Amino acid sequence: MLQVHELHFRYKNTAVLTDVRIELNKGEILSIVGPNGAGKTTLLKCIVRIFKPDAGRVLINGIETGNMRRIDLAKCVGYVPQSSPSKFPIAVFDAVLMGRRPYVTWKPSKKDLQIVADLLKVMGLEAFALRDFDQLSGGQKQKVLLARAFAQDTDILLLDEPTSNLDLRHQLEVMEMISRMVKEKGAGAILAVHDLNLASRFSDTIVMLNAGKIFCKGRPRDVMTAENIRAVYGVEVTINQDNGTPYILPIR
Repeated sequence: MLQVHELHFRYKNTAVLTDVRIELNKGEILSIVGPNGAGKTTLLKCIVRIFKPDAGRVLINGIETGNMRRIDLAKCVGYVPQSSPSKFPIAVFDAVLMGRRPYVTWKPSKKDLQIVADLLKVMGLEAFALRDFDQLSGGQKQKVLLARAFAQDTDILLLDEPTSNLDLRHQLEVMEMISRMVKEKGAGAILAVHDLNLASRFSDTIVMLNAGKIFCKGRPRDVMTAENIRAVYGVEVTINQDNGTPYILPIR
């Protein structure tokens, strides 16, 4: 579905990503973890062509993204940034409807409107449909941006900290929703995640970045070890297992 080959990215004279190689398959959730400054957000932006890599290739179904028109890329990849815009004077319904833009030639169809209405219901945002985006809480804004990405109806989702600004209950709701939509549709999602336990619970594959390089990657139980976390994060942890899923408890 999506392959990243030997990706390099520099900012001014500083290497931010070095020889990054990942592959995303259908029905898979791949989480990128690592400390602040590891390159998680930069990697997502390189994949979606917000940033241009200095070297390497990104392919979707065998086609290099650099050779794709923007509108065609938007039909393949939905992207949710880490932070919501501070000023976005638009109704919630219209904000989600923007996700249908790659498919709209003149005006939204009944299908477009129904997709948005259904998503607002699923995301628990029906009551806010006519409210200005600016009037929402941080968590509500995040859910609207997720709904907009879902409305884009792509096979690939790139989500940068999708649970930021959400309380514990809504974190679980959003992650379960992402997992369900990925599995049901046979899509794929790449998430940049700070919460190691959420990544461990909901991911099929975890890529651990450190200083712009892949330190390790694989199944959660293979990546989330005390040794790896000590080496990358510099903290001591205890790992508890729950039906094969590792849960991380920091000690110091």
